[in-house]
Amino acid sequence: MTLKNRNLWLIAPAVTLIGVCFLYPVLWLLQRSVSEPVWGLQNYETVFGKAVYVGVLWNTASIAGATTLLCALIGFPVAYSMVHSRPWIRKLLIFVVLIPFWTSILVRSFAWLVILQRGGIINDLLIGIGLIAQPLDLVYNRFGVLLGMVQILLPFMVFPLFSVMARIDGSFFKAATNLGANPLRAFFRVYLPLTMPGLATGAMLVFIISLGYFITPEMLGGRGDTMIAQLIFQRIDEFGDWPLASALAIVLLVGTGLLFIVINSIFKLRGGRS
Repeated sequence: MTLKNRNLWLIAPAVTLIGVCFLYPVLWLLQRSVSEPVWGLQNYETVFGKAVYVGVLWNTASIAGATTLLCALIGFPVAYSMVHSRPWIRKLLIFVVLIPFWTSILVRSFAWLVILQRGGIINDLLIGIGLIAQPLDLVYNRFGVLLGMVQILLPFMVFPLFSVMARIDGSFFKAATNLGANPLRAFFRVYLPLTMPGLATGAMLVFIISLGYFITPEMLGGRGDTMIAQLIFQRIDEFGDWPLASALAIVLLVGTGLLFIVINSIFKLRGGRS
């Protein structure tokens, strides 16, 4: 047996698994989206032609974008603290960031539902210290969705940033300040650009994962916060509308793939210029 044939046999299980668990279901959905009720693109015309579906697509993109931005704003200082703190503090921060991975998404979402409800601990605390007179609506709205998703997805932003920041030579920042740059200018002109690979990787992970989220927006969001995964489930569970649900799934898959290609191309272009 030649080396080439041996390598083919080694990758055969992975190729078979991908074909059975991913490629076949995707092709099956694609076929249903263009063949039912008749052959054509009528299901895609419905997705992009009706305001309710366009609104859901916009909700999905805006919630994913807001989640990514909040994760970046919170994750950057957390990752910086992990890199530049004492070893015991770094271990504590890593432990705190890793906690979400040890609990299911369903349990975490339900915990936020209990905490944020009108009779929950946050409202009780705010009323108890006199900041508010009536309970706030912290759940079944966009605030609850974003809070739950940020808490769950934050590690996907922190650890790419941490891995990049740990490799940055601290002398670069000192050199910039010695050459006359104030700390703020040195941060934006020297340190931040060096962290961009980690920031971009974390942002891409958070955004792409957010696009397909279901449990958290279903439990913590309101009717105006419906995302595409919820709509797909609704079309199948309540109406048995597989063709339209298939079209929505293909739109989500294609959109995610195009986003990944665009981001990857941008960084390859930047890498080639540098």
